[in-house]
Amino acid sequence: MYEEYWKLKEKPFENTPDSRFFFCSPEHEEALMRLLYSVEERKGSAMLSGEYGSGKTLLSRVIYGKLMQQEEAYKVALIVNPAIPVLELLGEIVYQLGGENSAADRKIDILRSLNEILFQTAKEGKHTVVIVDESQVIADESVFEELRLLLNFQLNERFLLTLLLLGQPELREKIDRIPQFRQRLALRFHLTTLKPDEVRSYIEHRLRVAGRQDNMFSDGVYRLIYEHSQGVPRQINNLCDLSLVIGMGRKVNIIDEQIISDVVKDMFYHQEAIANG
Repeated sequence: MYEEYWKLKEKPFENTPDSRFFFCSPEHEEALMRLLYSVEERKGSAMLSGEYGSGKTLLSRVIYGKLMQQEEAYKVALIVNPAIPVLELLGEIVYQLGGENSAADRKIDILRSLNEILFQTAKEGKHTVVIVDESQVIADESVFEELRLLLNFQLNERFLLTLLLLGQPELREKIDRIPQFRQRLALRFHLTTLKPDEVRSYIEHRLRVAGRQDNMFSDGVYRLIYEHSQGVPRQINNLCDLSLVIGMGRKVNIIDEQIISDVVKDMFYHQEAIANG
C-alpha cells in the first residue's frame, strides 16, 4: 500500500517470521549462539523462553534456516503448533523427518518408526534436531513427558537428537514443575525485549532490508517508540507500520513525534474499544 510512496521494495514492519529481517541484538545473538551450540555439540535439549513478541518465533526460523542449509549434517523437524494430541505430535515429528508411518494409531508403531529414522540418520553421519515453537501452549503435562522420553534415544556416547523448546515465560514454569525434564536441559536462556538504544538500530535494519538506505524517522521518535512499545519488537512493528500509513496519508517525508503520538492514541483507543466490547 505505501511501499511506492516511501520508496520501499516491500513492507519493513510485518509481524511475520521472515529471517531476512532478523535483528541480531547482543541478547538475540547470545540466544542464537546458545541454541546452535546445543545442536552442534549434540546436547539432548535446550530451552529458550521470552516475552510475548520478543522475537522467539523469528529466532526459531533463523535456526531452522541455518540447519536446513547444512543438509549434509542435519535432519530437522519444526513443530509450530504443538497444541495437539500426543500421538499426532509424535506422528508429525516422524513425518517431517521422512517417516512413512506417521498415520499409525499406536504409539509403539510411531516410536518404532522414529527409532529407525534416528539410527539411520546417525549412520549417515547426520544429527536430528526437533524444534518445538510456542511450547507454552502444551497443556497436558504428559506431552512434555513424551518429549522428554525422546531424549532416551541415544548411543553410548551421544544423543541421537537435540530437542529445542521455545515459548513464552510460562514455559519455564511448566518445565520447572517437571524435575526430570528440567534436569535434562543442557541450556536455558530467557530473551527479554530490546533496550532503548537498540530500537533505532532495529528500525533502521528493517528499513534497509526492505530497500530503503536512508532513514525517514526523525531523531526524536525513537524515545517515544520505546516508551510505548517497551522494546517489544512486535509492538515496534505495529507502531512503525501504522506511522508509515499515516505519513503517506499526510504526504510528509519524515515520520516525526506528532505522527507517532497520533499513532499511539489511535492504537490505544482501538485496544480500549476492544477491551470494552
